[in-house]
Amino acid sequence: MDDLYREIIIDRYKNPIYRGSVNPHDIAFEDDNPLCGDHIRIEVRVNENGIVEQAAFDGHGCAISQAAADLLMETIIGKTIEEVKQITKDDILDMLGLELGPVRLKCALLSLKVLKAGVYGLGEATDDLVE
Repeated sequence: MDDLYREIIIDRYKNPIYRGSVNPHDIAFEDDNPLCGDHIRIEVRVNENGIVEQAAFDGHGCAISQAAADLLMETIIGKTIEEVKQITKDDILDMLGLELGPVRLKCALLSLKVLKAGVYGLGEATDDLVE
């Protein structure tokens, strides 16, 4: 089973579906992981009913961080902002399907941290957003 998930991660890293920008966007935030140099920017457009219509990410980094960002963008489209706020680190780990050590966990959770900081309108992203 791990091989299947590894293939998905590599494919999403090499051929991301949601890499780009959203113009105009209602939510935008970016941050990086200073431990490894990963950087993610997320832009989201929300309709008048609070539903995510479009989402995209851009940035650079390892396969885990980039694949997690792509999978997360796919997941949030069609969800309400309240549903987006409920996404947890366990949801990200389920998307990736792999056991990760502490350093790789930070890579995997960077996009969720950035998304939640943007959704909550915070001035900075903190690790407690993804617990």
